[in-house]
Amino acid sequence: MDKDKPQWLEIGRIVGAKGLKGELKVLSSTDFPERFETAGKRWLQSPNDPSPQPIELISGKPVAGKNIYIVRLEGIDNRNQAETLRDAKLLIKDEKIPALEEEEYHVSQLIDLEVYHHQTGELIGVVVDLFTTGHDLLEIKLVDDTEPKTKDKKVLVPFVYDIVPIVDLEQNRIEINPPKGLLSLAK
Repeated sequence: MDKDKPQWLEIGRIVGAKGLKGELKVLSSTDFPERFETAGKRWLQSPNDPSPQPIELISGKPVAGKNIYIVRLEGIDNRNQAETLRDAKLLIKDEKIPALEEEEYHVSQLIDLEVYHHQTGELIGVVVDLFTTGHDLLEIKLVDDTEPKTKDKKVLVPFVYDIVPIVDLEQNRIEINPPKGLLSLAK
């Protein structure tokens, strides 16, 4: 990793507009609510532009019972402006990433890790996303050169110790014990 180049951490994705005054609905991908509730600089990455642009978070509040925040961003004052930001990502720079306990990981650390079967050592695929529901779910894009029909097939794997006993960030790998039949479901 280039230490001079900023490393980005996605904290949420804009899923829509709320109301007429430019408020945005953001699906959170962080366990740190202060990233939406504390005003300050964030970065916006449009789906059409890989280069993040700075933007000021004015305010934010959670939607009860959901993983959604309603936020106001500087310069977004009406629904039309808000709608243009649908699917954009909100990011922070890596120096803002809080320290984690052992066995805790940031989503950005897990994306692109290779996934191997814990018992056989066979390469299964690559982590492409993490979804937060009741439990975290790793989305794994399967790798199978012998069966072209599995190209671009993905599976969701619960991110719990019994199924994912090894996360080795230094070796860029995860080892899983997939539940019986899980991998065949995608084929």
